[in-house]
Amino acid sequence: MRQIRAFFTDTTIRVYQAYCHEIADKALQAQAFVPPFKMERMTWIKPSFLWMMYRSGWGTKSGQERILAVDLLRDGFEWALAHACLTHYDPVVYASQEDWALTKAESPVRVQWDPDRSPTMELLEYVGE
Repeated sequence: MRQIRAFFTDTTIRVYQAYCHEIADKALQAQAFVPPFKMERMTWIKPSFLWMMYRSGWGTKSGQERILAVDLLRDGFEWALAHACLTHYDPVVYASQEDWALTKAESPVRVQWDPDRSPTMELLEYVGE
């Protein structure tokens, strides 16, 4: 079973994204994503601040120096998940590699399930999973 562990309310879910200084400054000033942010770009969001920090090289990777907390509407987040395709073929989910490739070509969203980690980056295993 897959679970999403995140801060959420009845209407929102908080995710994190790494940006360059220019995009982060403009977004914070406008309290919305405005140019130079582009809706057409592929972006990775993570519900875990710690995992986003790790993936951004602790804010040292070029173009990923700023980590923003973004509250998304849960309806939109749930729509994205319902229309998502896994980033890699999984025979448990897809009938064939061809089925996965077709789904991926038609899907506007990709999902990559990352394991939950401790602050020292050790894999966290949850009882009952």
